[in-house]
Amino acid sequence: MSIKSIYVFTSIIASALFISTLPASAHHSIALQFDMTKTVSIEGVITGLEWRNPHAWLTVEAPNKAGEMELWQVEFGSANSLIRRGWRPDDLPVGTGIKVHGLPARDGSRTIDGEEVTLSNGKTLLDGSAPGDR
Repeated sequence: MSIKSIYVFTSIIASALFISTLPASAHHSIALQFDMTKTVSIEGVITGLEWRNPHAWLTVEAPNKAGEMELWQVEFGSANSLIRRGWRPDDLPVGTGIKVHGLPARDGSRTIDGEEVTLSNGKTLLDGSAPGDR
């Protein structure tokens, strides 16, 4: 093998190793993103649902204290874990009135780590994810 071939081979291996670590480093700790010492509740209407892994997301339009409507993003565990806890995408259609309780984002954004959702029909869905599950 020539020096050039060894350099190319080494570069390819190094790049592959680097790329293989990206998904692991992209996953966040719940305590880094959300304030685990506080809770927040919003009441509004579902405007979107992303039923996916590694996290399911709900978009909710809710009034602020001044009565102006704001969009909130609610993060849950994976779709697979929600299904194991009895959730179904059909439980959360756009237009459904809900109340969400969870942890507020540390950065002050309108993002919540959703722990509990109460639907307008009274049905309650619990995320049930432990902090280490995310």
